[in-house]
Amino acid sequence: MATVDVYRVTDQLDESTLDAVAARLEARGKHPRFMQMIDEYLAAMSIDSAANVLDLGCGTGVVSRAIGRRKGFAGRVTGIDRSSYLTAAARRLAAEEGVGSVVQFRTGDSQRLDLPDDVFDAVVAHTLISHVEDTRAVMREIARVVRSRGWVCIFDGDYASLTYAGGDPAQGKAMDELIVNALVTNPRVMREMPQLLKDADLVLEVAFAYVVADIGKADFFAPGLQSLLKVLPRSGAMSESEAQTWVNAMLKRSEEHTYFGASNFYSYVARRR
Repeated sequence: MATVDVYRVTDQLDESTLDAVAARLEARGKHPRFMQMIDEYLAAMSIDSAANVLDLGCGTGVVSRAIGRRKGFAGRVTGIDRSSYLTAAARRLAAEEGVGSVVQFRTGDSQRLDLPDDVFDAVVAHTLISHVEDTRAVMREIARVVRSRGWVCIFDGDYASLTYAGGDPAQGKAMDELIVNALVTNPRVMREMPQLLKDADLVLEVAFAYVVADIGKADFFAPGLQSLLKVLPRSGAMSESEAQTWVNAMLKRSEEHTYFGASNFYSYVARRR
């Protein structure tokens, strides 16, 4: 069955699917574990000293707002996403949080940025690189628009490690692969990131590795389960009834405290030569 990574084509989705995507991005961005991972890489980038920051593939602006809320940050953030629907949501949320004067959002293609060279002190690509068609093009654009000695952070899931317990191990493995192949364009890209950084003439400074696991009860992954009701059928991986059956089984496991879901995440913090 041919499938499409929904997060790669957010400029082509209907509003009900985009609502599910936006809700997932916001719920995940507000989770304490995710906030911890964001804060850790922002600190490693010395983000408070940056005057001009690019949040590439910004979605609903989770990271842009996190930077704008920092007490020591006195610069400006530009968020770029291919979906005008998501950038509109980002503007609204930034205004609601009182950081609308610090962050701005626009639509654009991360593989072909309409920006001059050497513009930004720091560039963040947060959960973008696993969903793009051409990873090397994105890395080249990041290296082009960041200033010499400027900071870069690539953060994403290692979705080849994403797994859910589902009773029969063979069926569980097949379901893991179905979900990953449907929702992620480059599930192993974070394993290639040290080489990709080098090829883009970016120097790796520090990396952070995380295992995020819900054991017994769904917590971090709970909002994601709800989004899959909409996203999996839209991707072509399952029918609506098949998605409902699988999600119901996961929620039942959570209620019975027999749930298991896990994925690795990585942050790579680098500088341009």
